[in-house]
Amino acid sequence: MTDALKRLSDEGVAIWLDDMSRKRITSGNLAELIDQQHVVGATTNPSIFQKAISGDALYDPQVSDLAARGLSPDEAVRMITTADVRDAADIFRPIFDATEGQDGRVSIEVDPRLAHNTRATIAEAKQLAWLVDRPNTLIKIPATKAGLPAIADVTARGISVNVTLIFSLDRYREVMDAYLTGLEKARTSGLDLSKIHSVASFFVSRVDTEIDKRLEKIGSEEAKALKGKAAVANARLAYQAYEEVFSSDRWEALEKAGANKQRPLWASTGVKDPAYPATLYVTELVAPNTVNTMPEATLDATAEKGTVTGDTIRGTYEQSRAELDAIEAVGIPYDDVVQLLEDEGVEKFETAWNELLDSTKAELERLAPSEA
Repeated sequence: MTDALKRLSDEGVAIWLDDMSRKRITSGNLAELIDQQHVVGATTNPSIFQKAISGDALYDPQVSDLAARGLSPDEAVRMITTADVRDAADIFRPIFDATEGQDGRVSIEVDPRLAHNTRATIAEAKQLAWLVDRPNTLIKIPATKAGLPAIADVTARGISVNVTLIFSLDRYREVMDAYLTGLEKARTSGLDLSKIHSVASFFVSRVDTEIDKRLEKIGSEEAKALKGKAAVANARLAYQAYEEVFSSDRWEALEKAGANKQRPLWASTGVKDPAYPATLYVTELVAPNTVNTMPEATLDATAEKGTVTGDTIRGTYEQSRAELDAIEAVGIPYDDVVQLLEDEGVEKFETAWNELLDSTKAELERLAPSEA
């Protein structure tokens, strides 16, 4: 059943699970996915935690203790989520050690309400790294304008970062620049660059969702023929940018000092349109030194019916550029789409975070010790 997943791994694609919960950790399911499905890392986000924590009795003992201590919902959420990430990181630790820190990683996100506040993002990233206290943690920082200097600063401190919510090719280049700037500062400070890792999470499915909607509204045959093309083309051109940046003289100087490449990570890889193959954003984005973080449904679909035929990115750049140009030509401005998706992405995570705080508050109140 896992031949396609093994082939994917053999092609240089690290398979990470886009999900986490205490039940998954304690039941042995996570260990099983590692053992049987070639999973070598995991990502979390506010939406994932909100779904995991809501109504799961496994969290009751900890929440009861937090309530007895009088913690606020904000404080309680951090205690709960970092506990899950810590335990997951321990399960992945053998992979982390075997791959010299490249995989076996678990990501945790800074408070999304800080997405436009550089200083607060830096402070939160430092706090999260300290709270989880595991070398195989990645701190997720959104690729907003305010996030870019935070990425450089946090990297310069030796903290490994998962840059999230990247939709735009220009922004992706800025993200890579921020990573290299951080490495250069870390080198000046005398830090061991070989210990610093990073991934850049380039979002995929949401690009098709937004552009397909606009193509459908235009309604011409020319427009409809472009449906389902944008997301893969955008991601493939991101890989082209990655190849350019990580073969530059600037990079080679850092590589000689022991630095690791910042790998492209394909995020949001579950298809939103049932008309598309469930494996679309997996099998069409195969290239060396990448990560694909999959919801379990996408992982299962790839295992059951994925066809991995080798590298499906390199050699497609001209075609991918032509497809994005054609979308622009029918009246859909690329820059408008990617900025909208970034704004919506931050907003969705803020909404999920607030829902997580609300449900945690309700659980704290439910489990609060009764007064004597």
